[in-house]
Amino acid sequence: MATLFVKHNVKDYGNWKRVYDDLGTVRKERGVIGASVYRDPKNPNTLIITHRFNDMKSAQAFAGSNELKTALGNAGVTGAPEMWFGDEIESTSF
Repeated sequence: MATLFVKHNVKDYGNWKRVYDDLGTVRKERGVIGASVYRDPKNPNTLIITHRFNDMKSAQAFAGSNELKTALGNAGVTGAPEMWFGDEIESTSF
C-alpha cells in the first residue's frame, strides 16, 4: 500500500474543508482508498493529510494531477505544500 503525505497551511479551515469534501469523487476516481486529516495542535491552520492507494503509481499520479493543484489553490493553501510518499511495509493493530 502506498501513502501520500501532504502538509500545508490554510487561510481558513472551513473553506479548505469544503473544497476538500468537494474533491471526494475525484479522489476516489484517482485511486484513493482511504484518507485522514490531522491538525497541528499548536497551529490549527496547519494540516497534515494522508491519502492511501493500492500502488505508488496511483499516488504519484494523484499528487501531480491538475485537479489537486486547482483544489489547493481554491482551498486557500498558503505557500507550497510539502508532499512525500511512503510504501507501507508493516502495520500493527492493538
